[in-house]
Amino acid sequence: MPESREHGMRLSATPTVPSSKPTPGDSRLSSIRVNWQLKAIAPVALLLLAGLMLFVLATVSLRDPARHAVLVLAGGGAIAICATLIFVLAWIVQRPMVELQEKIARLGAGDLDVAVSFARRNDEIGDLGRNFNQMVSQLRESRHEIERLHLTQISRAEYFAMLGELAAGLAHEIRNPLAGIAGVVEIMARDLPAGSPARAVVKDVRVKVVQVNQILTNLLQTVRPHPPDMRPSDLNTTVEDAIAMARQQALSRTIEIILKKDVALETIAHDSNQIRQVLINLLLNAIQAIEGAGQITVEIEGHAQSAAIVISDTGRGILPEHLPNIFRPFYTTKGNGTGLGLSFARRIVEEHQGHIDVTSIVGKGSRFVVWLPLSDAAARRTAS
Repeated sequence: MPESREHGMRLSATPTVPSSKPTPGDSRLSSIRVNWQLKAIAPVALLLLAGLMLFVLATVSLRDPARHAVLVLAGGGAIAICATLIFVLAWIVQRPMVELQEKIARLGAGDLDVAVSFARRNDEIGDLGRNFNQMVSQLRESRHEIERLHLTQISRAEYFAMLGELAAGLAHEIRNPLAGIAGVVEIMARDLPAGSPARAVVKDVRVKVVQVNQILTNLLQTVRPHPPDMRPSDLNTTVEDAIAMARQQALSRTIEIILKKDVALETIAHDSNQIRQVLINLLLNAIQAIEGAGQITVEIEGHAQSAAIVISDTGRGILPEHLPNIFRPFYTTKGNGTGLGLSFARRIVEEHQGHIDVTSIVGKGSRFVVWLPLSDAAARRTAS
């Protein structure tokens, strides 16, 4: 599968840029500048000159005074025709081109309120003017939209920064009494008789305390992340450990988790604890998406520049309108979800200079692909 999404870093070879030094012939050609009026009038002048030569040959039989008068009249007519043609071309073509050059210079300086006046003409030059005005109008609208989005992003960033600080403070305030509650529950469990029905209640309380603590841990890691501890490790082992933990959650379900390793894949620099958290999160989401019996397939693939961990399930899938938002913080479609799991997973993968791709078909399942870059040496060996 090609690396095609916007998340994470793209690896690409830098193309060799050819030398842009001009050759002597190029500099000589670029220094020759011929005025457009001369280009336009030269064919007409040559044609009139040829006609004048023919006219001279045709008037050889005339006497000198009459011949001179005819030649003067013909030459004056040719000059008048050329002058009229230059004036007409200057009025029709040169003025719009000069105005267009001025407006392009202003546009390059950042003035997006320019417009050419010859756009009202009903000819090709008028079409050029209308296209130019339309282009400037689109650029103006695009700049206004970019400025609006920039202000929106700044406001959102400030809002999430404030929300993150608030969430971190609340998490710490909740975690302290939660530890006390967990200790009291353990003491109560030891004091209860073996056959007491309250033991089941205490067990449920302990499970809920662990769940709340996990939610607080995820929240703190999201608002106050720590950089990954990058070490060369076996990615197959990291994935296998995550699957072993996920299988404990699926013991009471008829769900099969299949692992397909890539034994040829060499060690990859990654934080095994963080990547394990990412995979457990994706696997638990896949388990929750399956209603009844189902299957989850985890496949490790080695590519030229990266390794891919593909997690496919046979669950209910994700609705198309929800798919663009699943990585947003606090966005969830589950009643008991926090909306932090996938956001946390994407942040970890991006800190590894990778990205996550996702595709889903409603009623058939979802497919998440975690891309992690290989080291330069491993990438060269894999490509060879």
